[in-house]
Amino acid sequence: STPTPKESPAASKPATPVATPAATPVPKAAPSPKPEKVAEPAPAPAPAPAAAPAPAPAPAPAPTPAPAPVVRAAYVDEPYDAALFANMKEHINIVFVGHVDAGKSTMGGHILLLTGMVDKRTMEKYEREAKELGRESWYLSWALDLNQEERNKGKTTEYGRGFFETEKRRFTILDAPGHKTFVPSMIGGAAQADVGVLVISARKGEFETGFEKGGQTREHAVLCKNAGVKRLIIAVNKMDDPTVEWSKERYDECTAGITKYLKVIGYNLKTDVDLIPLSGYTGANMKDRVGATCPWYSGPSLLELLDDMTIPDRGFTRPLIMPIADKFKDMGTVITGKIESGSVRKGQHVYIMPNRQSAEVTSIMVEDSEVEAARSGDNVRLRLRGPETEDIFTGFVLCSARNPIPGVTAFEARIVIMESESIICAGYTAVMHAHTSVEEVTLAELVHAIDKKTNKTVKRAPQFLRQGDKCIARLETTRAVCLENHDDFPQIGWFTLRDEGETIAVGRVTKLIYQ
Repeated sequence: STPTPKESPAASKPATPVATPAATPVPKAAPSPKPEKVAEPAPAPAPAPAAAPAPAPAPAPAPTPAPAPVVRAAYVDEPYDAALFANMKEHINIVFVGHVDAGKSTMGGHILLLTGMVDKRTMEKYEREAKELGRESWYLSWALDLNQEERNKGKTTEYGRGFFETEKRRFTILDAPGHKTFVPSMIGGAAQADVGVLVISARKGEFETGFEKGGQTREHAVLCKNAGVKRLIIAVNKMDDPTVEWSKERYDECTAGITKYLKVIGYNLKTDVDLIPLSGYTGANMKDRVGATCPWYSGPSLLELLDDMTIPDRGFTRPLIMPIADKFKDMGTVITGKIESGSVRKGQHVYIMPNRQSAEVTSIMVEDSEVEAARSGDNVRLRLRGPETEDIFTGFVLCSARNPIPGVTAFEARIVIMESESIICAGYTAVMHAHTSVEEVTLAELVHAIDKKTNKTVKRAPQFLRQGDKCIARLETTRAVCLENHDDFPQIGWFTLRDEGETIAVGRVTKLIYQ
């Protein structure tokens, strides 16, 4: 699971040895001029011994391989054998997001029941156990909330995972936490999603609580947009509630507020957004259409919508990119993640960046089946020959040897300040979430302001930033991070800045800086 901001410093510990040698020579170099000023002839020999450690900068060239990709004029296409995937259904990742208690886990669990992925006997067992805890209405969510603490409290803390199939497609459900405390885990779910289901509760008072300042509905929508979730389904849940009773007026009231906001953050309401009324608890309008229960709605059910929606080009022939979400030992080194671009096959020679570790893919697992190859959109477990498990960290990126992804410690980006009660100046530090990576970052320089009205860059550099401001900024990390220009590879060209439990800013990489 994605570490919280407090955990991020720990996450960077394994790489500290790399940064430390590079940093140490700099302070040593500073003292050397001082003796020269006191007496140039006598201390002259002293610098000579100091020069002996100077070869220590030889490790510094270790990061230098990263600039190699820049030498290329462009990335080259990778070989793609469509025949390997002839009998494989298209795979789609769905993330359920929204305010706490909107009904995300219940909806996800009910989908697994309706598609036969959880048998009736298991659900009856969950229902009995939930009843014993006085939580009878929560039993459906237990199909995704496998953690006992999550079941006891009725709150998802890490993103849960489930699989189901329809006639046309295979799906992975990523059930993201709704509570503000667990936003980092929500970002981890959104980073792997193709489609977002933003669940809002139609129950009187609940929609307002989630949508107003302090609620998670708006923040989750922004984070989905920033993470590259192009298609969003607004699921108006709890339509069967006694305070609603499938009221069109209440449905319109909820959708009017949310669609207006989605337009502001950049979603195209005609091509990117779908609206649907349903009940996650009763299952109405999830698999079968709602019918006479809701005479004013004549659209598709949720599963019909998921089966027929158009998914943007996957880029199967583009360079292989797979941010590493987790790693463990199992007869060798195993890594997990979603393939964001390109494809991978058994026996392929790959790199793990930014450390440029060479590896061979010895087996590929998609869900619970071993396959010969996997492609963009698939969630996979890869067994590797070569690197040790302890040398790989969450946030590293698996890529092809032909197109290694660069690792940088400095970059320029277009950022937007979302929430900040105080002004933000150069030197500000925060925690950066980028794909599966979590790193400490410093706002090193405010390079150019961006005009709010025209959205164009102006030459002057802003002195500081307030909520709602946009600018081009230079950011620096404590250790190398795999990033790309957002225009070239949006999957690893976005990031979110968080500080003290708040989402401070979102950004898109515009330029990589090699040092």
